[in-house]
Amino acid sequence: MVDWNQIETVLLDMDGTILDLHFDNYFWQEYLPVHWGRIRGLDPEIAKQQLIPMMKSIEGTLSWYCLDFWSRELEIEIIQLKADIEHLIQVRPSALEFLEALNTSGWKPVMVTNAHEDLINMKLKKTGIGCYFSHIVSSHRLGSPKEEKAFWESLQKSIEFDPEKTLLVDDNLTVLRTARSFGILHLLGIAYPDSRGPERNTEEFTAIYDFNDVLSPPLMQNTKS
Repeated sequence: MVDWNQIETVLLDMDGTILDLHFDNYFWQEYLPVHWGRIRGLDPEIAKQQLIPMMKSIEGTLSWYCLDFWSRELEIEIIQLKADIEHLIQVRPSALEFLEALNTSGWKPVMVTNAHEDLINMKLKKTGIGCYFSHIVSSHRLGSPKEEKAFWESLQKSIEFDPEKTLLVDDNLTVLRTARSFGILHLLGIAYPDSRGPERNTEEFTAIYDFNDVLSPPLMQNTKS
C-alpha cells in the first residue's frame, strides 16, 4: 500500500483519520440541533431542517470549520457544548500503533487539520496524541481550508517538504484531490471515518480500513535516514 522508501514526509488529518469522526458527526447532526431547537422551542426535526441546510451552504469553507463563526451565528458557546460529549472522542483502530511505528522508524508526522484550534486542544488533551507529531497545523492558522490550494502553498512555506516524497492520509476526497493537484504524490483515503457510519467510497484513492493496513514489515523494520 505504501512504499516507505519513497516517503520523506507524512501528513495526517485528525478527524476521521486518526480520530473517530462519530464525535463530530453526532455533535453537528444530532446534539447541536436538539440543543439549539430546545432553546428556541423547536421540535428536534424542525431544528435539523433549519440548521443542516445552513451548514451545508458553506461546507468546505474556513467558516464551516470555525467554532467562533458558529458561536456567533447560533448564539451558543459551541466549544462548551462540545465539552458535554467529549467522552465520545476516540482514536481510530490501530491509529496509536501506527503513530508509534512511524516515530520508532524515524518519521515524525505532521498533523494537518481543518479543526479549530480550541477543538484541537480539547482532542489532544483527551487522547494524548499530540506527542507523536512534529507539527500540528490548523487551517485557521494558515488562513485557508485544506480544500483550497492556498493551504498547501502556505504549508510548504511553513514546513518544507517535497510533494513527490510526501504521504497524505485524509478522509475528505476534496482535500485529497486538492493535495493531488498541488503535487502530493502518495494519497490514501479512509473507508470508515465514522465507526458507526457506513463504508465510504474513496473512489480513485486507495482506502485504509484499519491502520494495520499500513503497518507493513518495511515500516516496522526500516529506519528513516
